[in-house]
Amino acid sequence: MDAKELQKANARLVWRMVVIALLMFGMGFAIAPYYDAVCNFFGISGRVKEASAEQALSVDESRQISLEFVTVVNGQMPLRFRAETGKLKIHPGQYYTVNFYAENTSDKKLIGRAIPTISPSWTSAYLKKTECFCFYDQEFEPHKERKMPVRFVVDPTVPADTKEMTLSYTFFDKTEKTQTIKN
Repeated sequence: MDAKELQKANARLVWRMVVIALLMFGMGFAIAPYYDAVCNFFGISGRVKEASAEQALSVDESRQISLEFVTVVNGQMPLRFRAETGKLKIHPGQYYTVNFYAENTSDKKLIGRAIPTISPSWTSAYLKKTECFCFYDQEFEPHKERKMPVRFVVDPTVPADTKEMTLSYTFFDKTEKTQTIKN
């Protein structure tokens, strides 16, 4: 193979790689609607909702919903994370506050973000949070524990056959990403 043929082959290879890179970049944007559809289909709702203002609702004391709290730390983040209670019986329309606790077990300051998931996913429209640590990044000092309240209500218009809900939080480590942005 002479130099001219080699140069043409290399040029074709570069163009193919550029086209593939552009297609992959485009797929990154195109996949978001599919991700939402798959999450809805499987009952996963990981979208952070804005805070709702507290409003007077009629409390439905004739029924109870069992609300389970699950805490997860993603990856190797050195954080102990727990809810003060694993399960709570609630009345739709009544406001509740549940405290969550997180302790940084490392010698360095951490910055993390909790992502909520509500299941079954269709119940996310009925769970209204007025206060939540998940709305903002959280800073954790070394070897310190923090109390983080969540104040919420389940709308009394939730379907009558709703007996159980799960509110799960997964903490993600944002320390390096946040420090990179600041520098």
